[in-house]
Amino acid sequence: MPVPFRPIMRAWFDGGVEVDMGRRDWDRINRAQDTIDQGRYEEARSQLQPLMEMGFPPAYYEMAKMYDRGQGVERDGARAAYYYGKAIERPSTVQGHASLNLATLYQEGDGVERNDVLAYYLLWQAKNANLDRDAEVRLARLLAEGGDGVQADPELARELYADAAAAGEEEALRALAEAYAPGGWLKEDPARAMDYGQRYAEVLEARAREGETGAMLQLASLHAPDGLLGDQPDQRLHWLRQAADAGDDGALAQAGRAMLDTGNFDQGIELLEESARRGDIDAMVHLGNALLEPDTGRAQPVRAERWLNTAIEAGSIDARVILGRALVEGQGGLNDLPRGMGLLEEAAEREHPLALAQLGSLYLDDERIAGQPYIAVDYLERGHEAGHPWATQQLGAAYLEGRGLAPDGARGEELLRSAADRGQSGAMRILGEAYLAGEALPFHPSRGEELLQEAAQAGDTTAMTQLGEAYLEGPLDGQDPTRGVELLMEAANQGDGYAMVVLGRAYRHGNGVERDLDQATLWLSRAQETGHESADDALTYVQRDRGAQGDINALISAAEDGHPGAMADLGRAYLNGQGVGQDRDQARYWLERAHGEGHAGAAASLGRMYMDDGNTSAGIDYLEAAVARGHGGARVDLGEAYLLGDHVEQDVEKGLEYLTNAANSGNPHAAHLLGQAYLSGEGVEQNGEEAQRWLEQASDGGSLAARASLGRAKLRGEGAIDQNVERGYELLDLAAEQGDRGALATLGREYLRGDILEQDKQKGADYLFEAANAGHSSARLALAEAYLSSRGLQHANREQALLWLDDVFESEGQLAAETLRQLLTDDGAAEAAGEVDISAAD
Repeated sequence: MPVPFRPIMRAWFDGGVEVDMGRRDWDRINRAQDTIDQGRYEEARSQLQPLMEMGFPPAYYEMAKMYDRGQGVERDGARAAYYYGKAIERPSTVQGHASLNLATLYQEGDGVERNDVLAYYLLWQAKNANLDRDAEVRLARLLAEGGDGVQADPELARELYADAAAAGEEEALRALAEAYAPGGWLKEDPARAMDYGQRYAEVLEARAREGETGAMLQLASLHAPDGLLGDQPDQRLHWLRQAADAGDDGALAQAGRAMLDTGNFDQGIELLEESARRGDIDAMVHLGNALLEPDTGRAQPVRAERWLNTAIEAGSIDARVILGRALVEGQGGLNDLPRGMGLLEEAAEREHPLALAQLGSLYLDDERIAGQPYIAVDYLERGHEAGHPWATQQLGAAYLEGRGLAPDGARGEELLRSAADRGQSGAMRILGEAYLAGEALPFHPSRGEELLQEAAQAGDTTAMTQLGEAYLEGPLDGQDPTRGVELLMEAANQGDGYAMVVLGRAYRHGNGVERDLDQATLWLSRAQETGHESADDALTYVQRDRGAQGDINALISAAEDGHPGAMADLGRAYLNGQGVGQDRDQARYWLERAHGEGHAGAAASLGRMYMDDGNTSAGIDYLEAAVARGHGGARVDLGEAYLLGDHVEQDVEKGLEYLTNAANSGNPHAAHLLGQAYLSGEGVEQNGEEAQRWLEQASDGGSLAARASLGRAKLRGEGAIDQNVERGYELLDLAAEQGDRGALATLGREYLRGDILEQDKQKGADYLFEAANAGHSSARLALAEAYLSSRGLQHANREQALLWLDDVFESEGQLAAETLRQLLTDDGAAEAAGEVDISAAD
């Protein structure tokens, strides 16, 4: 082992010559010690100074202890280390003691740079001095754990501990009991672990008989569920009672908590209340909490609040948090949001981690409080700094979502991983979901699956549902559908409403299970009972399926039973002739009934129906009602109608207001309409900057059509948007890859024309064929025009050409594409196809 010692340190271990001290010298040392014992420290220092100048180690040792203990001087680890070092340069009776004290300073880095190697040699020197102190135990501890530069040596540590244990050293007995226990640093040996544990208990019992409450409490911990002697509630309670009777009120409270842990609620409450009456604040806090969340199910909120208030008056921050959360969350029947918030804010002022995390959650997500994400993030940052993993989890999620701060996927990932490492299953779930979504973080399905599995195994029902859904419908689709159904069943049986919805959809579609509309109805009906918001719509789809299979009575029956979603769906079925004969009167009847029940979608459908019938006034009224109920599509419909004067007197300002509100609420279609309006100048003054802003927002919100519109404008330099061919092509290509028909058609046309993009007829044919095959009407027409042109029939019947095109699509895909490529090698045909006006419209 290397010894990076300075020369002065080597003198501590080279033996040297013992200082010659006579009887008179020792008398002077003893007088200085008496002076120290009498508290006359300045006088003692003056007595020791000349003795140190004579090089006497005991004088250095006494001076070192004064600086180590802060006796008559400000405590100074560095000065203590200096004098301890001087004390061990020459052999003497104090060399072992000084070595042991100096080793402590070096192990703790107290006044000196931490040095485990140096401490190791000092401890050996102290051990060899045969002191009646703990040198062997401390040396054994260092060897058992290892240190910086000191390699662990379990066998030597065992020998040292065994020697100390033979002498009845408590720490040695405890250390060996732990070392032989499961997870210890020696080979597991239950018999030896129990033997050392019992011997340790015997030593503690001797101290306990002398009235030492600390020994009683240690004995109680030996009999705890994770104690060395195993879970023995009676013994644990016995020693806690002994400590309480010996005057330790905290022990009485511990006894009460022990009774609660073992299911003895009434006895536990009795002991806690006794301790609380004696003034133990922690007992008051635990008592109040237990009365709010009793295992018996009999909450006693009045009694709980009284004890928590008493603890608050005594200065307890924990009591403020417990009572504050109860008042905010309606726990145990308590309900006072303002007072609860006030208590939590008082605790947060003192940086209580849970209060900070709770306030962050409230200001971020609670519907009863106006959302204030910036304030929420401040609380969460402080909660994270204070070490609360729930705050860390919420802060990580905020970074992923960009709520209250700029989005930062890397920082969000770091925080969520930190929270997950500390056991927050919610953090594992959020992180796993983000990896599967591939938006805030890079798409990483295997990592997402692993994290959701861990969260599910930790009992997180939402993670079970998300993973089950991913196996059936999401990015893990088809990998393990059987496991997906199992997870959803487990979550649903634990009351997760969304798991029931996903199961209902699975049975409806036959996804991972055999298709069974009865089972779908069963699970969706259970989801309705939980109040899950998407259950109604999902059940309506099942009823529609029954109607499509000839069982329209199922939908009618549900509607007649008063189900608003079924009424609305039946009304739309009559309106569109789906499963029943088209009947606008019946459609109006059922939609009116659903509207009367507050169904926003029914109001929107009535509005559109009346607008189509020319009854503008009624249509506007219904659409306004749908908007008031939060129907985003109706808001967009109204905005578009007013902006363009479609069925209503044009009111650009009102149209912009509706569309802007909808777009700011996250509706990408509204943002797209705004972008198109500013791009074309239709209803508003043409404005390229506004057009680009709204189109980008719609694109970021997932609108492929908006991405294609922006790409088309940039590619061609349209609508006051500066031409940027590279960026325009990039946007169109991305939209085309995701299946947007308008983008496919535009790229096909531009490749055929060769005006903006380098002409490539093969690519043009491929893009046009794909767009046309997906139903893009202009692309179909372009291909038909190419067909006619190639035969010199520019003015022939287009209908026949389109029929020919249908035959091509029905043929094998590769053969059809090859036919079109060959067709478009004809210059006239390519030119004809390129001249057709192709836009985003189908």
